[in-house]
Amino acid sequence: MERLLAADPYSDLDSYLADGGGVGLAQARSIGSEATIELVRKAGLRGRGGGGFSTGFKWRGTADAPGPRALVVNAAEGEPGTIKDRTLLMRNPYLVIEGIVIAALAIDAEVAYVGIKAKFSEEIQRFEAAASEMVGHLDGLDLRIIEGPDDYLFGVETAMLEVIEGKDALPRVLPPYLQGIQGAPGVEFATMVNNVETLANVPGILARGPERFRQVGTEKSPGTMLFTVSGDVVTPAVTELAMGTPLSYLIYGAGGGLLAGRQPKIVISGVSNRPLSAEELDTPLSFEAMGAIGSGLGAGGFIVYDDTTCAAEVGAALSAFLQIGSCGQCPPCKLGTTEFMSGFARVVDGESSVEEYERLVAWLSRVTDANRCGLGAGQRALASGLLTTFADDIFACLAGSCPGHRGLLAPNPTDHDPAHRRPVSFIRN
Repeated sequence: MERLLAADPYSDLDSYLADGGGVGLAQARSIGSEATIELVRKAGLRGRGGGGFSTGFKWRGTADAPGPRALVVNAAEGEPGTIKDRTLLMRNPYLVIEGIVIAALAIDAEVAYVGIKAKFSEEIQRFEAAASEMVGHLDGLDLRIIEGPDDYLFGVETAMLEVIEGKDALPRVLPPYLQGIQGAPGVEFATMVNNVETLANVPGILARGPERFRQVGTEKSPGTMLFTVSGDVVTPAVTELAMGTPLSYLIYGAGGGLLAGRQPKIVISGVSNRPLSAEELDTPLSFEAMGAIGSGLGAGGFIVYDDTTCAAEVGAALSAFLQIGSCGQCPPCKLGTTEFMSGFARVVDGESSVEEYERLVAWLSRVTDANRCGLGAGQRALASGLLTTFADDIFACLAGSCPGHRGLLAPNPTDHDPAHRRPVSFIRN
């Protein structure tokens, strides 16, 4: 068992164990928490939920924290264009659960919470069934599923902690390592949050060693990663690629390219990074390479728009998604997303002039990143990229010579084909 996504989904625990499952957990039990954390650190595993933070460093900090400890598994997956965590939960929940138990052993967690949107009913049923089969492998871990709201911000780790405590999905000021989950009155758990895919990598690292994990990928982004490609591609899909693979391979390999006669124009990782142009498709899919060009890898979900697309319409649709998702606790975020949504919409509707462009540019400096989460900063990155890299589109739209409006909708991250576990296109022709 080398890859996260096996050729065929595992039908039961016995088939998973027969294919090498459980070896990582046995190794963690044998070597203990200190050595387990050190192996994860040496592997260079980085968080696959969007932040790319060092997993070993995070584990070390939590293991050293005083008091009781809790593990939180982020399975909310609210970023548009991404269904890789849900695909993993459907195809190999045993691997995820094994990773959860190893992480809990490493930090000596008393309880593990799996935060997932209530509407992901198939994934919840699959996970619960697998957990029932693996009850004898949990080492007494209290494993709980927390079914949360459909809010985009439920996927923000501090908002997930709020939901676990029975509150609304509103991000906190303090990160989990400074303010954990409140248990009994006066009891606070030192809390660590890991993404589903991040934990799924752990059993392989323990079973085969960090050197094996580093045989693929790059020095700063080792291993493989699950990527979702959707939008104007022939075969929207989830695929597993070595980190450092060119973005063009994801689009033309896994995605099957675009329809005949069409060319890629705008490629966006989720909705919180600078959009990429067709000239940037050879960029390696790694945290450092995407950061070097002023964008980001996010959770590996790439939405492709072809050359019939208007950048202003993309801005209106994606800004509408962010405006709805913004909780309103931080005025720069809520005001900014509202202004970008309405401003881009006015450009698309032909109700503005060149001054609208200048007004939108001015808003870039007002939407700061001094917020409780990264939504505002993501809106700024999205809008800035569209207003600079694709400025010609904006001016053409203002002049009445737009390349075309397609009726783009705000993307719904829960759209997918449950029969094949593939994303659907986020457009309406």
